[in-house]
Amino acid sequence: MRGQNEGHAEGDGRVYQSSGDQYITEHNYSNSSWVGPDSVRHPPIGRVPLILRDRNELMTTLKSAVAEDRANDVFVLHGLGGSGKTAVACAVFKHATTESGRLALWVNASDQTSLRAGMLAVAADRGAQDGELMAARNGLRAAADLVWDRLDQSAQPWLLVLDNADDPALLRDGAWLRTSPRGTVLVTTRQAATHWWPAAQLLHVGVLPREEAAQVLCDLAPQAGTAEEAAAVADRLGRLPLALTLAGGFLAHQVIEPWSMTEYGRHLSSRPDLIELLDQGAGVDSSDSRHLVSSTWKISLENLVNQGLPEAITLLQLLSCWSSESLPLSLLSGIELGQELPKDRVELALRGLLDHSLTELVTIGQRCVRTHGVLLHSVARSIPVDRQDLLAVSASKLLMAKIPELPERGIPEPQAGLLVPHVLALLRRVSAWPDVRQKATEAAFEAALRLVITQHRGGDYASALSLANEAAELGEARLGEDHILVLRIRQRVGKAVDRLGRLEEAASLHRRVLADLERVCGVDSPDTLTSSLHLSRPLTWLGHTAEAVGLMHRTVAGRVAHLGRWHPLTLEAMACLLELPPGPELESEAGAGPALVSDCLRELGPHHPITLSAELNCAHALFNTGKPHEALPRARRAVAEHESRYGAEYPITLAARSLLGSTLSAVGQNDEAIEQTRLVVNGRERILGPAHPWTVIARQKLANYRHIAGLE
Repeated sequence: MRGQNEGHAEGDGRVYQSSGDQYITEHNYSNSSWVGPDSVRHPPIGRVPLILRDRNELMTTLKSAVAEDRANDVFVLHGLGGSGKTAVACAVFKHATTESGRLALWVNASDQTSLRAGMLAVAADRGAQDGELMAARNGLRAAADLVWDRLDQSAQPWLLVLDNADDPALLRDGAWLRTSPRGTVLVTTRQAATHWWPAAQLLHVGVLPREEAAQVLCDLAPQAGTAEEAAAVADRLGRLPLALTLAGGFLAHQVIEPWSMTEYGRHLSSRPDLIELLDQGAGVDSSDSRHLVSSTWKISLENLVNQGLPEAITLLQLLSCWSSESLPLSLLSGIELGQELPKDRVELALRGLLDHSLTELVTIGQRCVRTHGVLLHSVARSIPVDRQDLLAVSASKLLMAKIPELPERGIPEPQAGLLVPHVLALLRRVSAWPDVRQKATEAAFEAALRLVITQHRGGDYASALSLANEAAELGEARLGEDHILVLRIRQRVGKAVDRLGRLEEAASLHRRVLADLERVCGVDSPDTLTSSLHLSRPLTWLGHTAEAVGLMHRTVAGRVAHLGRWHPLTLEAMACLLELPPGPELESEAGAGPALVSDCLRELGPHHPITLSAELNCAHALFNTGKPHEALPRARRAVAEHESRYGAEYPITLAARSLLGSTLSAVGQNDEAIEQTRLVVNGRERILGPAHPWTVIARQKLANYRHIAGLE
């Protein structure tokens, strides 16, 4: 050094040199600062339920695992983030210390730094000396070996909890997870892949049963409502413990205008972003991402990216377009989302979601995946605006690939019931995403219309009506009342109401749709003519025969002009004229019945649905014009053909059998008439219900035929 002041220091000494006046104060501490956790004897978590609801089977297994003579075991609690794995571990921890006489140790295994520091703190707790710990920290001694040496030599049996081990590679890379003759290890993780946990017993932690989920809310906010009101909120939250805890916390801590359970549920349903409302219940825990539904799953998504599976995020975003109900796996076979999710990466992406407990496999008649609704809401709200359109289009295409474009009558589509909640969820999603383009929105509503038709033609009129009503309401709000898809869905509402026997309501619905179509599309458009024919049916049954005949003729004339005389839709309209009740209108139409059947046989073949309808309606016309002997062979053929094509209990098959019974009675074959009508009554009671008008009519017919036979 230069100048007059020179010096040197040794050991921990310091030399301060200056050419001017300096005032120096130094404080020396001989001990280095501790960088590990403050305690491994207490779980360092903020939200522990006062009472652990349900989980009885899990707790029985885990209590046995910490019994006095148990050791060398590893148990892995796995499940979706927010499912309550840590809460179960806390309950076991408490039981081990208070009931089983074990030492219990808790380590945060969520990241490498916390894991290493926590395990070294465990070693210190079990008697490791400062020199050993220093050597381990400085890399002069294998840290994991030191920890497990001390655990193996522990005088007291122990339970070691490794909490939030969502990246099992951290445990494997340092050999931190082992067994010991002195204790039991309990791991909590979102990672369900069995290859990460050799020789461990995996225990799944799912959502709570309905009653217990409601009780969680009542535990937290006992003044907010009844158990049944709490159960309704719990259902809305998918009975996920984290969501229940947040909802209960919100209700318990409101001060100015506290909500009831019912009011909270109403806000969950009406708010476009229920995730934001849920997160308000976090309170002081809002800085911890694991305590927020908006961010807790980001941990799993980040792990997927780190493992080279970013496509899994794209797949999860696509799943968020649909419902939390079971989704047929076959729906995913046609995914094509370009470079973001190539077809050959879909399997790997799905496996990644399954391994991280972000979805699960279930079997409901067929193999499906099921993803929690709160997770789907959380993912959907974070999808960038410029990706929403692509995802909506893809979700619609995949649905339409599984819905027949022209579904057959009488053949129930096996997947129809499973697809309904996903179609509705997609409609709600595109309605909530204002930047989704018109084409993508229309594709979603086209899928809904197809599914309504499929359900209707399969004979499930009640389900078709429910779906059509909700789709129409959403369509009017998103596309406008005059959009053609909305009008077509409203047509299906009227048809379903008609088939359910609510004739006055059906006539009113069809009349309004017909007026709207005339205004929007014109009086002779194909859709307008279809509505004209739809309105004629309930009017016929209600006795407004003249108006019904006028509408039928209007449809026939319009279809002849636009489609030609031999088009199937034209022949269909002509066949409807043969279904009129006895009277002068039918007399003028009945003579054309046999010729129309011949035309249908020639143009469409003997097994076409319109040919079958023409044959059945021709038999109706002959019977209603006083020609039962001519009607009988046609009625027998109609029953045989309809039963062969649609099944014995399809509504039109039962209608054909009802006509056969009437015809048999009219020609004096009363015993067979009773038998055929009895089959109709039984079938309609099962399919339509005992109060349906058609069931009532069939029951009256049966009573009449039995009276004629002297059986009553």
